[in-house]
Amino acid sequence: MNNVNPWRFCTAPMMEWSTPSMCWLWRQLSNDSRLYTEMVVTGALIHGRKERFLKRYQGTAPLALQLGGSNPSELAQSVRLGQEAGFDEVNLNVGCPSDRVQNGMIGAILMRHPELVKDCLSAMLEVADVPITIKHRLGVDELDSYEFARDFVGTVAQSGVKVFIVHARKALLQGLSPKENRDIPPLRYDWVYQLKREFPELTIVLNGGISDLDQCQQVLQQVDGVMLGRAAYHNPMILSEVDQRLFGSKRTPMSAQQAVERFMAFIAEQPEPIKYHAKHLLGFFQGQPGGKQYRRHLSENMHRPDANVQVIQQALDRVINFNKRQA
Repeated sequence: MNNVNPWRFCTAPMMEWSTPSMCWLWRQLSNDSRLYTEMVVTGALIHGRKERFLKRYQGTAPLALQLGGSNPSELAQSVRLGQEAGFDEVNLNVGCPSDRVQNGMIGAILMRHPELVKDCLSAMLEVADVPITIKHRLGVDELDSYEFARDFVGTVAQSGVKVFIVHARKALLQGLSPKENRDIPPLRYDWVYQLKREFPELTIVLNGGISDLDQCQQVLQQVDGVMLGRAAYHNPMILSEVDQRLFGSKRTPMSAQQAVERFMAFIAEQPEPIKYHAKHLLGFFQGQPGGKQYRRHLSENMHRPDANVQVIQQALDRVINFNKRQA
C-alpha cells in the first residue's frame, strides 16, 4: 500500500503502560504503527530530570511524545526538548480527565478553552520541525453536543494543526474516575465521522472502544486513522498483523513466542529490575494452550528481588511444553 497516511494505526498514550520498553516491544511486532509515549507534564520536563522523561530506545520510530500543559511558552520549550531527544511528533493532551491534571489546567479541562488550546498549538508549531498533533474528547461535562465538538475543532484548526486524534466520548470532570471516563460516557463514532465530513482537509483519527483489526478496518472506511489503547496493551499480538492488514506489507507476522524471546534478550541488557519490563508480557498467549500457566508463573515470580530473565523463560516453557504434550 503506497502513500498510506502515517496515522492509519496508532497506539494510545497510557500512563504506566506506554513506557519506553512497551514501545520497543510494540515496534518488534509492527514496523508501520505510530506509537505514543505516556503523557509528560511540561513542568516536570522543564524542571525535572529530562533524561528520565525523554527516554526512548533506538529503533522505536515513529514515536510521538505526548505533552500535558497549557502554557504556550512552556509547551514550545518542551517541543524543542522533544525534538532534540529524537521524537518524531509532539502531541498535546486535551483529553485526560484526572483531578490531578485538572488542577494544573491540563487535559480534558482545556476543552472549555478552545482559544487557549489554539494559542498553545500555535506556539508549538512555531518552533516545530516535526508534526504537532492534538488528542481530545468530543466534549466535557455539560458541553455535550456535536456543535460544540465541531466548533472546538474549527477553532483549534486555525492554529495550523492538521491531525486530530479524537477520543469518541465526552469527559465528566466530576464524579467519575479516569478509568470510568474510559467506559461510562457513551461512544459517539457518528460524531467523529461527521467531523471528517465537515473537515475533509484534516487528518481525523478515532480513539475509543476499538478492540480488534476487523473493527479497525470498518472504522477506517469513515476516518483517516485509528488509535488503540487497552486492546493493544492487553493483547499485544494485535499489532503482529497490523502491517499486513492495514498497510499492505508482505512482512511475515512475528509469533508470540518470537516476540517474547526477543523481549527477553532486550530485558537482559537493561539495568532495571525485570518487573518493570516483564509486566508488559502478561498479555501474550491469550486464549492459547498453556497461556494461563504462562501468566500465572510470570505474575507470581517477576516481583521477586532475585528475579531475572529466567523467570520469563520458565513462563514461556509452560506454553512450549504444553504444546509438546498436545502434539
